[in-house]
Amino acid sequence: MSSTQWNAICPKLPVQGPVTEDWLVNPAPYQAEVYQGEHEHELIMTNGLIRRTWRLTPNAATVAFDNLMTQETLIRGVKPEAMLWLNGTEISVGGLVGQPDYAYLQKEWVDGLTADPNAFQFTSYEVGVTKERFAWKRVSYSSQKAAWPPPGAALDLHFASSEAKYAGLRVTVHYEMYDGIPLMGKWLSIHNGSGERVKLDTFKSEMLAVVEWDSPVETPDRWEYPNLHVESDYAFQGMAQRKANRTTYWVTDPQYTTQINYDCQTPALLESRPPIGPDAWIEVGERFETFRTFELIQDSTDRERKGLAQRQMYRILAPWTMENPIYLHVKSMDPVVILEAIDQCAEVGFEMVILSFGSGLDMENEDPAYIAGLRELADYAHCRGIAIGGYSLLASRSISPEHDVVNPNGAYYVHSPCLESKWGQDYFRKLETFFEQTGFDILEHDGSYPGDICESTEHPGHHGREDSQWKQWTRISQFYQWCRSRGVYLNVPDWYFLTGSNKAGMGYREVNWALPRERQIVLARQNIYDGTWEKTPSMGWMFVPLTEYHGGGPESTLEPLSEHLDDYSAHMMNNFTAGVQASYRGFRLYDTEETKQVVKHWVDFYKQYRAILESDIIHVRRPSGRDIDIMLHVNPALEQKGMAFVYNPLDQEVSQTIELPLYYTGLTELACVREQGGEGAVYALDRAYRIQVQVKVAAKSYTWFVIEEVE
Repeated sequence: MSSTQWNAICPKLPVQGPVTEDWLVNPAPYQAEVYQGEHEHELIMTNGLIRRTWRLTPNAATVAFDNLMTQETLIRGVKPEAMLWLNGTEISVGGLVGQPDYAYLQKEWVDGLTADPNAFQFTSYEVGVTKERFAWKRVSYSSQKAAWPPPGAALDLHFASSEAKYAGLRVTVHYEMYDGIPLMGKWLSIHNGSGERVKLDTFKSEMLAVVEWDSPVETPDRWEYPNLHVESDYAFQGMAQRKANRTTYWVTDPQYTTQINYDCQTPALLESRPPIGPDAWIEVGERFETFRTFELIQDSTDRERKGLAQRQMYRILAPWTMENPIYLHVKSMDPVVILEAIDQCAEVGFEMVILSFGSGLDMENEDPAYIAGLRELADYAHCRGIAIGGYSLLASRSISPEHDVVNPNGAYYVHSPCLESKWGQDYFRKLETFFEQTGFDILEHDGSYPGDICESTEHPGHHGREDSQWKQWTRISQFYQWCRSRGVYLNVPDWYFLTGSNKAGMGYREVNWALPRERQIVLARQNIYDGTWEKTPSMGWMFVPLTEYHGGGPESTLEPLSEHLDDYSAHMMNNFTAGVQASYRGFRLYDTEETKQVVKHWVDFYKQYRAILESDIIHVRRPSGRDIDIMLHVNPALEQKGMAFVYNPLDQEVSQTIELPLYYTGLTELACVREQGGEGAVYALDRAYRIQVQVKVAAKSYTWFVIEEVE
C-alpha cells in the first residue's frame, strides 16, 4: 500500500478523552487501531491507553509516544526506527535529523526535521491485525479463556535504500499494539532481493530517547530507569525475567547534551539489541526476522499494580502459561509402579504423570522395543484420562570435546553441549521422534539453553563465535514452538515463556526441601508469596518431597505418607489454595484410604474454585512464621470476585481484625463475604475499597473467604 493511499485506509483520529476505566479491572473499552493523525503525513496507533505517532515524510520516524493513562510523554527526541550493521557498515532505518535539543521535543520542531540521505528510506506501509507468532494446540489444563493471537492492530513500515550496494534489500519494521493493555510489540524483517548475499552483523530493533527517570547532577552508584517494562523473546539463563533479559539496554544518549548530569551519563536511551551477533548471512531471496521486543507502559510505581500489569502481559502474549495441570513426579521406570501411579492419579483427580529426574527415562533411546513399551504406558494413561511425559537433561552435562561448547571462559553450567554441534542437532531430532512415536504429552526440560557462546568453527550449525548464540537460541526456540503446536506441555526452569514454555520454578531453593518438614511449610509459603509478584500462579512450580530429596533424612520426607498426614495436607494446602502446582515427587500419592481421602479433598477443593485460584494474587501480608499471613486472589470477570486465605503458623489460636484490599475484585460499594463457603455477610467498602474482617484461626491452621457481589 502506498503512503499516498492512506486516506482510504485509516480513519481520522477521533477526539480522545481522559482514561476513565481502569484497564486492569475493565479492559474492554481499549481497542487498538491505526489512524491518520492531525498532520497529513502522520500515522497514529493507539488503544486509548497509549499512543505512538509516526511522521512519514521526509522519512518515517516516531515523533510522539504518549502515556494516556498519566497524560505524560514518554519520549524526548526522535531516533531511527532501527539500526543495522550490514557487511561491516552501520546504517539507519528511517529517522529524522536536526532536532535542536534532546531534552524535549516540540511539535513545531518536527516540521523542520530532515531525512538522513544515507538511511533506509520509507516507501510504504500496511495496516492490519495481529497474527499468531506460532501455532498453539490448546489442552484442557486451564479454567481460563484466552485469545490467540492476542487481539490488536498491526502496522508495517517498509523501507529501502537509495544506495546501489543495498539495491533490492528491503527492511520492514513491524509494530503491534494489543487490545485492553498498554503494550506494544516491535520487530524487524529483512528481505534480500538483491543479486548477492548480505551479512547482518548485528542490529538494534528499537531505539527510544525516553524521558529520564533519574536526574542527579553527580553520577550515582545506581541509576533509576524509566517506568517501562521491556523484554523480548530472546531470553535465557534464569527463572526470573530480570536475569533472563538479554536484549534491554538503558544507555547514555550522546545527543542529549543539555541533561542535568554533569558527566552526561544519564541512561535515558532505550535500545533493544542482541548481546552478540546474529552474524547471519541472508542469502538471495531469503528473509531474516529478528526477535520481538515488547514494551509495557506502566501507569504507577506501586509494586502490586506494576506486577499485575506484567502478569497480564504474560497472559496475553503467552496464554499457554495459564495451563496449570496437577501432576505427580514418579521416580521409577518400573511399569508396575508407573501403572499404579496412573491409577492413583485418576482416582483422586490428578491430571498428569511425569517420569521424574532419577527415574531412568531416556528420551534419546531410539530402540523400537523401548519406544513400544513407553507407547503402551502412554496409551494406558490416556485411557485413564491422564497425560504422561518425562524428564530430559539438555545443558549442564558434558558430551565430548567434539560436541561441547568451546569457550575459554567455560559454559554457564561449567560443561554444556553446543546445540548446533552434530550431537545437538541429533538430540532435537531424537526428541521430536520420541514424542511422535510414544504419544507422550509432557517434556520437563532441565538445564535449557543458557545462552552459551561457542567458538567452534567445526560445528555444522554455526560458523563461529559471533553467530553461535543466535543459532542455538533459534534451535531451542523452534523446538519449543514445535512442542507448543503439538500440545506438549513444557516444564522448563528458564524464562522461555514467550517462545512456548508453560512453567518454570516459582523460585525455590532445592536444598530447602531437605530441611525439617515444619520449616518447609513456612518457606514454601514465602516462595509462593515472593514468586507471584511477576509470575501468575500457573507460571511457577513448587515442590513436595514425598521421598528424600537432596538428603535430609526422615525428618524432611513425607513417606510413609499416612504417618505424616498433617504435613502432607499442609503442603497441599499451601499449593492448592495459591493456585500453584507442585512437583509431588515419589512413587505414589497415597498409601492408605485415609491418605487418599486427604489428597482427594484438596484436589476437589481446587477444582471447585479453580478459576479464582488460578487468578492473580494480591500480596496482603507476607508469611513470617510469627503471625498470620494473607493472600488474596482477585478476578473481576468471575462470579467469585475474590478469595482470601489466612494461615496461622503458630502453636496457638490467633484472633484479630484483618484488612482486605478489594479494589481489583471490581467491587465498589458492597461485598458478600462467605467464610469457608458458609453464610454470606455483607461488608461496605471504604473509599480505598477495603473491608475489615474479624478472623479466628486455630493453631497450625487456616481459614478462607469467598468474596462475591451482593445480589
